[in-house]
Amino acid sequence: MSVQILDNNAYAALPEDMFVIGIDESHAEDIPRPSTTYWHDVWQRFRRDRLAVIGLVVIVIMTLMCIIIPMVSPYTYDGSDYMNMNAGPSLQHPCGTDQLGRDQFIRIMYGARISLTIGFVAAAINFLIGVLYGGLSGYLGGRVDMVMMRIVDILSSLPSLLYIVLIMLIFGSNMGSVILALCFTSWIGTARVVRSEVMHLKHSEYVLAGRLAGANTWHLLIQHLIPNAMGPIIVSTAFLIPGAIFSEAFLSFLGIGIQAPRASWGSLANAAIPVMQMYPHLMLFPVIAICVTMFSFNFIGDGLRDALDPRLKK
Repeated sequence: MSVQILDNNAYAALPEDMFVIGIDESHAEDIPRPSTTYWHDVWQRFRRDRLAVIGLVVIVIMTLMCIIIPMVSPYTYDGSDYMNMNAGPSLQHPCGTDQLGRDQFIRIMYGARISLTIGFVAAAINFLIGVLYGGLSGYLGGRVDMVMMRIVDILSSLPSLLYIVLIMLIFGSNMGSVILALCFTSWIGTARVVRSEVMHLKHSEYVLAGRLAGANTWHLLIQHLIPNAMGPIIVSTAFLIPGAIFSEAFLSFLGIGIQAPRASWGSLANAAIPVMQMYPHLMLFPVIAICVTMFSFNFIGDGLRDALDPRLKK
């Protein structure tokens, strides 16, 4: 009778009811599953969320469309065709034309440029301000933290529409003033998230070791505390983008945002109000663009929140 010693992989492939005399333990400490980094694991969990992936694909496609289509289209956002006003959707004009005969599809693409630019730029500025402000407040603590948080409470208690209108009156209705208005207090939520995370992490062993090594406050914040709190920060920033886009659309819809002849989704919806009953397509397509973008970014934010949660790691 011959005796064969099996390794771990061969042993795992045997039926459960088979009796095995001996097992080769020379590779007992080998890890059969390849090791992965934290961010690779996050990406794998994110990919399993179908809605998040769909939202990411939609945003990428919309971004590419708003960049490429206006460059190759024969129409411009302010080009008028008075012989073809208020035309319905067709092969020539997929979204119809407006009251001045301007191609609605191209105007929606230009509106996507403005809305997405405002959303990404405002979110980036709010990210920088919120991370630095909240990180300093949480790390320094004590009276400094109390004063900085009281400033935050005062700013958050002011009606947002009040300072937005004041900024528009001072700087005019343009993209720069809209971004400034959206960045005035939108960083407060990010700052509170970062403060909470930094207060939790600043008593960790690696922070204490950094202090003993002579590292200053900025080095500990930038090199250690903020990278370890990046998960909640990314989720908070992901939700800032749709908030900024919707706020810009709301301001333009009220008539205090982007002004004609430049087009944003909110200004397109505002221009369609007088003729909405006779030509509903002028209101329909900008509203669809806003809704699709909002849902997509929210799906991405939900997917990131689940993927970055370490308790879900398998």
